[in-house]
Amino acid sequence: MSEERHDKTIAALRETARRAPPAPGVYRWLDDGGGVLYVGKAKDLRKRLASYFRGGAAAPGGHIAEMVSRAWTIEYVVTASETEALLLEDNFIKEARPPFNLRLRDDKSYPFIEITLIDEWPRVRFFRGRHVPGNLYFGPFSNARKVRETLELIGRIFPYRKCKAERPGRPSGSPCLQYFIDRSLGPCDDRVSHDDYLEVIDQVVAFLRGRLSDVGREIERDMRVAAAAREFEKAALLRDRLEAVRHVQERQAVEQEGSGSFDVLGLWQGDPGGNLQVFRVRDGALVARQTFFVENTAGRDAGELVEEFALGYYGDGVSIPGQVIAPLDDGAAELSAVLSTRRGTRVEVRRALRGPKRRMLEMAQSNAAQAAHEEEARLARTREARAEALVRLRDALGLADLPLRIECYDISNLGDQHAVGSMVVFENGRPRKAHYRKFAIRSVVGQDDFAMINEMVGRRFRRLAAATASAAPGGAPRRAGDDGHPPGDTTAEASAGAADEPLEGADDAATDAADERYDESFASRPNLIVIDGGKGQLAAALEALRESAAEVAAIGLAKQREEVFVPGRSAPLTLPSDDPASLLLQRIRDEAHRFAVTFHRQRRGGDLRRASIFDELPKVGPVRRRAILTHFGSPERFIAASRDEIEQVPGLPRRVAREIYAHLHKAG
Repeated sequence: MSEERHDKTIAALRETARRAPPAPGVYRWLDDGGGVLYVGKAKDLRKRLASYFRGGAAAPGGHIAEMVSRAWTIEYVVTASETEALLLEDNFIKEARPPFNLRLRDDKSYPFIEITLIDEWPRVRFFRGRHVPGNLYFGPFSNARKVRETLELIGRIFPYRKCKAERPGRPSGSPCLQYFIDRSLGPCDDRVSHDDYLEVIDQVVAFLRGRLSDVGREIERDMRVAAAAREFEKAALLRDRLEAVRHVQERQAVEQEGSGSFDVLGLWQGDPGGNLQVFRVRDGALVARQTFFVENTAGRDAGELVEEFALGYYGDGVSIPGQVIAPLDDGAAELSAVLSTRRGTRVEVRRALRGPKRRMLEMAQSNAAQAAHEEEARLARTREARAEALVRLRDALGLADLPLRIECYDISNLGDQHAVGSMVVFENGRPRKAHYRKFAIRSVVGQDDFAMINEMVGRRFRRLAAATASAAPGGAPRRAGDDGHPPGDTTAEASAGAADEPLEGADDAATDAADERYDESFASRPNLIVIDGGKGQLAAALEALRESAAEVAAIGLAKQREEVFVPGRSAPLTLPSDDPASLLLQRIRDEAHRFAVTFHRQRRGGDLRRASIFDELPKVGPVRRRAILTHFGSPERFIAASRDEIEQVPGLPRRVAREIYAHLHKAG
């Protein structure tokens, strides 16, 4: 953006802020493409927007200054109250995920405990991903180990079913080992009533909510009822469960003066990120501590950050306690109102000014600062290690420049079927997953790895040549480090998705014309390419580079002895096994192999699904196929069925059912 155009844009933004009404509402900063940069709320829109253009507003951390420099316009919505503004702000943030709002680092991958209430016999399991309406979620947890430890603990105490399928049971129909060691009630074999099973699930929910005393009283009541009915074996099992719950209560490390259940939120702000601590106190004991590393905290109001985090953390309304202690001076009433609505009962949000809760808040704040400093030191060590690996790799290979962008290629096939290739990209010593690409091999017949490597590398660098030729003046292809992030910057890919970009050559019917579309990854020139293989694979790649007139350094990395093959050198280059450069190359090669094998399995699995098992079943036409699917609900359930179960399909003769069962098991 030219300086004159920038000045005009700033003037227009100032005018928009000046025209804003002095009323509560929500505002959104938008870029020139209409994308949302930031969402905020205000008690007074005019004053809040005007604050962005005061002299020192943009100084802390540079985030505000960068946002204003990228903004094209401001939109705002006037609301009836501050509480309504807070709710609308939360909705806008969830919808747009703006880059300058508070963001949990890698928040897509935070794990939860899921209770599948939509199932007839609910499961309790580890979960990542998009939440399913109707199911119950506890989290997010700050690391997967805590989730698995919690699941292991409640799995020992509560006998809910441990099988993974939507419907309980095994193909054989007999109960699993979990039933015989008293860790499952055996719903697969009608050994427990539905109501009794749901009662166990209710106890799990109460346990996860921290209501250990309620759970203990309920189990003790059931134990006494069983003993009075002379069901001594059942009473003994309940006694053991009660002892386990009481042991968990006794094991809590930090006791508070008095009792009660509340959460404490501690915040530390920094640049490029900060830290939030959540201390969960239940029945007077600190039962859990979670730590979250967050971005876009520098220069922002602490109250806004706490509000934004709390709205996301307590999004499902399940784990909200009656009181939240947080470093809030203003806005606590609005947040209290929103959380009270979600919980269904009153929630008090306040800052503790004295007593044990104030000490707990200070401890949470101190832990947040400590965790942030430790993370900053860890990231600094990681950056130094990556930089050292790149320097050693440059020196070992005799490269002119640091290999800031490294691409690695691998082939995966099974015989001559479903041959595919992968290209993974490491920039500044770490993966750039948005630039990974997949290739379906088109022209090679048979199992010829050399020809496949030649085809894949040739197609990749023809795309680079096309992008270079079509680049407008001043629009040269992007190189590593040109994305505005310095080498080793820890925030450059904080939100990089696990999903890949549209697949290169993923469809055998793709035309050469489709290869001409612009692709940022293919338009970026690597400093080094690595071929998974030895001299033969490297020679095939070098031939493709010559045909494409691409002057890029290339090496081969053989698996057995981790030997590095360099063009023009007869003997391989052997790096020490613990050398940072060798470890980096192995990591890149292993990632390329994983990516290629995953794509190969996807294509092979797709073909297997298309060749439906029903097409091969004897004496099964459209009507009987529909009856089978209606009866079992899914092909997987049908394939796992016993002969007796298949014979129970309505309208299917027993003789045909026996033939179907024999065919399935003959085919494996």
